[in-house]
Amino acid sequence: MRVELFDFELPEELIALRPAFPRESARLLVVDPNDAIELRDHQVADLTDQLRAGDIIVLNDTRVIPARLFGRRVRGETSARVEILLHKRLAADRWRVLARPSKRLAPGDRIVFGDPSEGIVCELQHLMATVQSKAQDGEVDLAFDFHGPILDEAIERFGHMPLPPYIAQRRADDEQDRTDYQTVYAREPGAVAAPTAGLHLDADLLERIRARGVEVATVTLHVGPGTFLPVKVEDTKLHRMHPEWGRVDAPTADAINAARHKGGRIIAIGTTTLRLLESAASPDGKVLPFSGETAIFITPGFRFRLADALMTNFHLPRSTLYMLVSAFAGVETMRRAYAHAIGHRYRFYSYGDASLLFRRVEPTE
Repeated sequence: MRVELFDFELPEELIALRPAFPRESARLLVVDPNDAIELRDHQVADLTDQLRAGDIIVLNDTRVIPARLFGRRVRGETSARVEILLHKRLAADRWRVLARPSKRLAPGDRIVFGDPSEGIVCELQHLMATVQSKAQDGEVDLAFDFHGPILDEAIERFGHMPLPPYIAQRRADDEQDRTDYQTVYAREPGAVAAPTAGLHLDADLLERIRARGVEVATVTLHVGPGTFLPVKVEDTKLHRMHPEWGRVDAPTADAINAARHKGGRIIAIGTTTLRLLESAASPDGKVLPFSGETAIFITPGFRFRLADALMTNFHLPRSTLYMLVSAFAGVETMRRAYAHAIGHRYRFYSYGDASLLFRRVEPTE
């Protein structure tokens, strides 16, 4: 399909720079292409009204790490500022990163994060790494002087929360983002971007969901920086997704399959959850245990095998995520939904409002 089919105009003032507080006070647009009333305005607090006993909601429990690091490249007597975004862990002491500007780096260069004049290494006053290799696409492999838990501690100290570019370009991150840009159920460290639909759920809302007789299950997909990369080709067939690591364990697979067998609906909280479930799905629509990388790219025409509903935020024009929701609820339905959201001043992107989409059911003859 032509990428231009997924373009739309968004007023800049609708890009949210801070989340709603409390979390469940965010607005929720319910989109049901199978209902006579296709679009309904609610709040996230009303999510329980859209669920019924026997349903199962599936959360992504990945935890965002402070993956954005600012440092100085040291080469002889010269130095230059560099920014890196941790991308993929290669070993206990090595990470593949996105560097900016990558042209300032070459194999053998040393990078210093923090101020080395402040103290000694064992007190984590600074963090150092060596450039091992460099690719043309801006990816760089770094070997850090620390490894394992000590390296993790240093990253926590010197790293910044990796806010999306459309927020980071307009304000600096701060301590509040360490809470705001993390789901309340985050458990498995490894993401460099938040599964943002889950940012709307708090402990009280999850408890009310369970009290309604809805089961809550978790999977893990470590969201990568590819979620923010623009689609640069003109045809969706030519776009390639960055692989991301995920896991669906056997108890979770069994719980989802049991809910479906009993007539319950599967509600994916976030596009990351939905992509992982579809990666783990068998041809007959069952969830199988899964552990590994997925680069699944969902566009209109995709045959969904699992999710009945999807809770997600409002996404960028021409993005893979907007293509996914268009595949799920229908291209024309999502055009109307986004026009409604813009007209009614919904807040967009990672810190914005949410939508609850029901999967479009094709009419049978």
